[in-house]
Amino acid sequence: MPLSDTTIALVKATIPALEAHGLVITKRMYERMFRNPEIRDLFNQSHHGETGSQPKALATAVLAYARNIDDPGVLAGAVERIAQKHAGLLILPEHYPHVAEALLGAIGDVLGEAATPEILAAWGEAYWALADILIGREAQLYHAMAVAPGGWTGWRRFVVAETVQESDLITSFVLTPEDGGTVLRHRPGQYLTFRLSLPGHTLLKRNYSISSAPDDATYRISVKREPLGAVSNWLHDQAGPGTVLEAAAPAGEFTLPERPERPVVLLSGGVGLTPLLSMLEEIAARHPRLETQWVHGALNGATQAFGGRVAALAERLPALRVTTFHETPRPEDAGRAEPGRITREWLAANTPLDSADYYLCGPKPFLRTLVGGLAAAGVPAQRIHYEFFGPADELLAA
Repeated sequence: MPLSDTTIALVKATIPALEAHGLVITKRMYERMFRNPEIRDLFNQSHHGETGSQPKALATAVLAYARNIDDPGVLAGAVERIAQKHAGLLILPEHYPHVAEALLGAIGDVLGEAATPEILAAWGEAYWALADILIGREAQLYHAMAVAPGGWTGWRRFVVAETVQESDLITSFVLTPEDGGTVLRHRPGQYLTFRLSLPGHTLLKRNYSISSAPDDATYRISVKREPLGAVSNWLHDQAGPGTVLEAAAPAGEFTLPERPERPVVLLSGGVGLTPLLSMLEEIAARHPRLETQWVHGALNGATQAFGGRVAALAERLPALRVTTFHETPRPEDAGRAEPGRITREWLAANTPLDSADYYLCGPKPFLRTLVGGLAAAGVPAQRIHYEFFGPADELLAA
């Protein structure tokens, strides 16, 4: 049901307050919501720590919604991203009232007397208009997951069948269903969401991109050991063959099209190569004549993963061009990679800016530089596709 003109006007009137206090409101909202342990455990708490990346992302999203309340179609891409994240976390319709109560309560707490009954009613109406869209889309995603061959809903148990050390920092885990069944073929670029109960921690949720080609039997995730990463360190140190992990069905909108229509540039930094490797495997299997560039940046040869696999694909795919960068190369890396970092200038000189689709994944500084750099170089937004680890708050703001 369309929002009334009165509601639209009242929501737009709050834009200055959201610009000034949006982050305080979203932090307060999560404080209220996480008083309920069942709601708290739905979320990836690593996004709510010292960096506060999730409250920042939500503050940006709320402000964008207010600015576009009279033309929400502008936000279709962001809505799909949220729905996909929710599907990975198994967010259900019964969870939405908790969010509504926390959001409206936070607005009241922060804005005080400025949060009049009329303002709160308008934001309540606006919230449920968006929530209904998300609930409908998430229902479609859950249905598709359930009815597809090998599909499932809820948490499914997987056994670690094999571990492979891919570099000094990255280890792969090959997963097979404990029930012996087939698996849902993922779309290259998607991720799995895992639920873990580790000693000394509340329930933990983590997303890991699938690094393997789609098949009916297994998934592979390739995980970087993070210095303070509770889950990544546990996986590296404890999750050997036979370990059981619980995962939701593949999700995510950062995917390779079924039939790519333009040249493809796969652009990654560090462990951000994982979803792009799945895309590259799909290109090799189904689109071997597609003009493709693999451009990857790593610290050096010791931290670079899957170099041998990418080189093997390049040998049999004449349309694939591979370029690797080492930021601080070791002596033994001489001649194996370009020195330094990937730059906008290098991309402009060496990739088809006027025709290619760019798929990017990597740490926030990498994406902040290159997503913005490609846009500044004239690449239209519809040809720049990106995924990274955590909420895209700064990228969305840009």
